[in-house]
Amino acid sequence: MAPPADRVASIMLSWHSLKLVSCTTLQTLWAGYGQICAITAKASTEEAAKHMDKLCGMEKGAAGSIYPLILKLISPPNKSGGKQDEGHLRKMMSYEVEQHFYSHLVPLLDEDVGVAKCLASTKGMDGQEGEQELKGLMATIMVDLRERFPVAGEKRSLLDSTQVHGAIDWLARFHGRTRDLPQNGLDIGNHVLPPLEESIKRQSAAKDIGNGLWLNGGYTYLATRRKEYNSLVEDTDSEWSGALCEPFEGSSLSVAEMAASFLTPSGRPIESYIHGDVKSENLFTNLTGDKVAFFDFQYVGLGLGVCDLAKLFTCSVPLHMLVDDIEYLPEELLMCDGERRLLEYYRKRLIPDGETDAYDWYSFTRHWETALVDWCRFQASWGFWGNTEWLEARVRSILGDQEWRIWIRQNVSCENNRR
Repeated sequence: MAPPADRVASIMLSWHSLKLVSCTTLQTLWAGYGQICAITAKASTEEAAKHMDKLCGMEKGAAGSIYPLILKLISPPNKSGGKQDEGHLRKMMSYEVEQHFYSHLVPLLDEDVGVAKCLASTKGMDGQEGEQELKGLMATIMVDLRERFPVAGEKRSLLDSTQVHGAIDWLARFHGRTRDLPQNGLDIGNHVLPPLEESIKRQSAAKDIGNGLWLNGGYTYLATRRKEYNSLVEDTDSEWSGALCEPFEGSSLSVAEMAASFLTPSGRPIESYIHGDVKSENLFTNLTGDKVAFFDFQYVGLGLGVCDLAKLFTCSVPLHMLVDDIEYLPEELLMCDGERRLLEYYRKRLIPDGETDAYDWYSFTRHWETALVDWCRFQASWGFWGNTEWLEARVRSILGDQEWRIWIRQNVSCENNRR
C-alpha cells in the first residue's frame, strides 16, 4: 500500500533538512491518478533556509523559517491486463515528462520565465533516505507559485486584455529560450514517442530509457489521436469530415494529415519546446495581470510555438480581441486586425531585434494557419469549445486559400524528403 501524502512529503523534505509543518489536499488529478497538495515546510538549518530562499525568491535565511510548497503525487488506479490502454499510457508518460521538465529543463530557464522551481523529486532518488518506502511512486515537490502569482486562472474562462498580453509574453520567452536547447538536431532516443510507440521502444530496450520530454509537444497531435480522427472520417454529417479528411489533391494524404505532417518536429531552427496545453486554468498571474506563470507541463515537448497560440486564442482570448465585429462572424474569415496585432506582439518578442529574417512574417503566418487547421481537426473530432465560430470561420478561409494549399503541399513534400 502506498504511503499517504504527508508521509511522502516528510521523507522528501528530509533530503533537504526540512520538516513538514502541514499538508492539505488541493485537488485530485484527472481520473483518479493522484493528488496535488499544498505543504508548508520548516528549515532545520540556516543552510537549508538559504537554499530555500534562493529557490523561492525570498529573504528569510534563518533556521525555523517556513516555506510554501506544492506536492504532486501520482498514484494511478490499478489497470487490469489485456490490450494496452493508450489513454493510460499517455497519462503515465505525461507525468514522467513533467518530472523530467521540472528536474532538468527548469534550471536552464531565465528568471523572467515564470515557472515553479523543483525542490525534490522521486526521479533519481537513488541512495536517499526512505528510498525503499517511496519505490514505485512518482512525486515532485516544487515552489508554490501562488506566493508571487496569487491570481488563478479559471477553467474555460477568458483572460482580460492585460492577462492575454502577459500570457503571450510568457510564451514568447519560453519558446525563445528553449529554441536553442534541443542541440544537434533531434535525438529521438532522448525524447518520448507517442504512447504506443514509446511502450514498444521501452519493451525492446536493454535499459530504462523513459527519460526526456515529448518528441511532439501537446496531447492533440494526429499520431496519438487516430481513433478520434477515424471517427471524424466516418462522421459524414460533419462538414469537417470532408473538408479535413478527404485526400488532398495530388496526394494520398488528407488536409489534416498534411497539416499534422508539417507540424511534426523535424529539427528546424525555429522549433522549440512548447507548453502543449495552454489555457487559462493552467496559469497564475500577479495582481495586475501583466506577469504570468504557467504550470501543468505534462505535455511539454518539441514543436512550433504557434501551436500553443492556437489553443490560447481559441480557448482563453476574448473574441473582441480577435475580430472586428463580435456580433457578426462570416462563414469564412480572413485575419482581422486584432488577431494580427496579437501575432505581431508575440513574434516581436520571440525574435530578437535585427533577427526578424530568422522567422519572416510570411513563413510565420503560414505556420500559424497550419496550426489552426490542426487544432480545428482535434476539436472537430473531440468536441468544440471556446471561440469555435471564429476558429471554424478562419479554417474555412485557410482551406479555401489556393496559395496556402500550394504552400502546404510543397512544404510537406520537402519535409518528408528531409526526414
